[in-house]
Amino acid sequence: MSCRYGVRVRETARGWTAVWLVVLALAQAVAFVVVWRLAVHTQLGQWIDTVALTGNRIGQDRIEGPVDRILNAMSVVSLLAATAVIGFIALIRGRVALAITATLLIAGANVTTQLLKYGLPRPDFGVDPERAFVGNSLPSGHTTVAASVAMALMLVLPPKVRVLGAFLAAGYAATAGVATLSAGWHRPSDAVAAYLVVGVWAALAGLLLLITQREQAQISAEDAHRVATAVLGVIGLVAIGVSALALAWLVDLPRVAVGELTRRPLFVGYAGSAAGIVGTMAVVTALVLVVVHRLVPRHKG
Repeated sequence: MSCRYGVRVRETARGWTAVWLVVLALAQAVAFVVVWRLAVHTQLGQWIDTVALTGNRIGQDRIEGPVDRILNAMSVVSLLAATAVIGFIALIRGRVALAITATLLIAGANVTTQLLKYGLPRPDFGVDPERAFVGNSLPSGHTTVAASVAMALMLVLPPKVRVLGAFLAAGYAATAGVATLSAGWHRPSDAVAAYLVVGVWAALAGLLLLITQREQAQISAEDAHRVATAVLGVIGLVAIGVSALALAWLVDLPRVAVGELTRRPLFVGYAGSAAGIVGTMAVVTALVLVVVHRLVPRHKG
């Protein structure tokens, strides 16, 4: 009886984990559509994005060097090297399926971003004539590279160092997103959309790991990382709240040309958007971290 009961509990846990991952994928896909529609297909959204992007000029001289180094480190070669290292970590742990899944996560997220960037239309409302010729820039390719590597690394790391790796990788991905804004390469919505694309692929990768997981795999509650998940979640929600307040303040301003705005609204737009970028990455990481111990158990069985 106890054995059967244990099996039923195990199957129930797998079922709820699968439901969580499906909901997570759908919710982030919907959030992506909302961000895209509001930021790209409304005049207000384009205006706020342009305010934030123009505000990057404040103090840019002091951070230009570090920002350039962060962004220039993200190339096709560095992405391939990071993918190889992540696959190697999974293989030395004896996790072939994990190595394949982590690689699919990185490849799928980056290919999806490129397809969306060149396939999605961007209407011209005359808000940002200086960059009208650029066309659509959502999602950010550089941000996708950093975030996809961060998510894959969190999956393949052993439980003892997973939390440290999650914080470091998520921090780097968040920094990369802000750096694209600081350098003037991307609008803030581009970075947020990139995190959501990666979040969808992380959930899909989790479903694949769950499907290929052995029935006798042993899941330890000690690997749940509840405190770390809560810390990341709180940081993310607070940062998103700060961003919402800043952008709400901008919305109440008269809709004038961005070039006519004073230093204060430009700084509020830039800082508020940066907070939103950081907060989004923290929340996406927390949503994956809360369930990763069930996707990659300590003991394979």
